[in-house]
Amino acid sequence: MSEIVSVSGGPTKPEIIAVSLSKLGLKDGDRFADVGCGTGSVSIEAARIARNLTIYAIDARKEALLATETNFKNFGIENARILAGEASDILGSEKTIDSIDCAFVGGTKNIGSILAKLVEKKARSIVVNAVRIETVVRTIEAMKSLDIFDEVIHVAVSRSSPIAGETMFKPENPVYIVVGKKQS
Repeated sequence: MSEIVSVSGGPTKPEIIAVSLSKLGLKDGDRFADVGCGTGSVSIEAARIARNLTIYAIDARKEALLATETNFKNFGIENARILAGEASDILGSEKTIDSIDCAFVGGTKNIGSILAKLVEKKARSIVVNAVRIETVVRTIEAMKSLDIFDEVIHVAVSRSSPIAGETMFKPENPVYIVVGKKQS
């Protein structure tokens, strides 16, 4: 099994990916946007869940795009487009992406604009990961104004670590998972 090539701020921890993707509700054949893709680790796991997934991995950071490209090659991810630039600009282009079924948002710059563009693209579910309280508040407010807010989950994970021949737990930074769903 290949190791994920990482960048600053990533990859997203496996436990957070598991909860985030379970809330996303991916289906076979979906068009999936990984906004602020970082290492591409969320897309890699999404491709394991849903067959024939079309992936749009978006990031403005050159190091992230290079890591994603390497990781996609190493993990055999096909049917993916790696898109460089500001997510709200990319999502605003009809030529680049015509519609999105589900989106994971790991980068939270311009979150209000990104969420609005995803709603315009007809996304049925959106999951935003955040570590800062202010980002959580902005995300909830934006989702409520777009009438897609569903819930927020606070996830705290601790990992075992050796100490004096025994075992203790060291906490990871907590993550907030903000879920938006298209209202029926």
